[in-house]
Amino acid sequence: MMLRSSVLARLSFILAASCVVSCSGSDAGPDAGTGGTGGGAAGGGGTTGQAGTTGQAGTTGQAGTTGQAGTTGQAGTTGQAGTTGQAGTTGQAGGSGQSGATGSAGRGGAAGQGTGQAGATGTAGGSGGATTASPVMNFFVTSDTSTTGNLGGLTAADARCQARAAAVGQGAKTWRAYLCVASPTTNARDRIGAGPYYNSAGVMLAADKDALHARSGDAALFIDERGARINGQWSGSPMPVQHDILTGCNSMGMLMAGNTCSDWTATTGMSLVGHADGLGPSMSSAAPNNQWAGAHEGFCDNTATRGGAGRIYCFVGP
Repeated sequence: MMLRSSVLARLSFILAASCVVSCSGSDAGPDAGTGGTGGGAAGGGGTTGQAGTTGQAGTTGQAGTTGQAGTTGQAGTTGQAGTTGQAGTTGQAGGSGQSGATGSAGRGGAAGQGTGQAGATGTAGGSGGATTASPVMNFFVTSDTSTTGNLGGLTAADARCQARAAAVGQGAKTWRAYLCVASPTTNARDRIGAGPYYNSAGVMLAADKDALHARSGDAALFIDERGARINGQWSGSPMPVQHDILTGCNSMGMLMAGNTCSDWTATTGMSLVGHADGLGPSMSSAAPNNQWAGAHEGFCDNTATRGGAGRIYCFVGP
């Protein structure tokens, strides 16, 4: 403390002397010198430090590049549509049938040997007739034909009836060929329903089996599935005569043994046929020409010889 007081006193002396020298000739009094001392004490403030530099802002990283969109694969080419197979032919078409007033079937083309009943070998009949049949139809004569009595057997004959019925919109019913066979013994009348019987035009032939077998053939009623008449002995009929319908039965629909072309599998021997139009030569309606089920014998090797074309009767089964 003593040292400090000594220093302060010394400083006061120096300051006073300085004032004497600098203030010579001045009007200032002693109070002004005191004021100078006070000013000296306030001098010498500390310097203000420089403001710190603001750091540079960090650079923003570059945005990542967006990957290129994947290329879409080319659409697969559509394969070419398969070609539609050609429809199987049903044998050669017969000559065009007459249409109009008579609506008769055209002449059936010649059929090949074999199972012609399914249309595989037999030829199509005439082109006349409707494309649909009456919904009540449960009987018809086939429009397709066969040159021989070999129909491929009873099962194949049934299939032939079913196919012809389906062709005119009546395939939902179960159809049977009106044919007698020897093994096993089968009578055609037992293969059909009880009646009444309607043709493809919706016209009734008979009310029951007895009435059916008691009546005569009739070109206007015993027609094919398309409504066409069968060529026969009736007035104005086209030629050739084709009214002989294969049955193998007598007029009552019972088996005639030895007249079934070996149960419709052979081209040898004899058959029995009925007349769809109920007429014989010169339009005779005398028995047995009038019989639609069993009028006379025919040849198994050639159904046309005596006036036929290998047609059959078809009925809805019992």
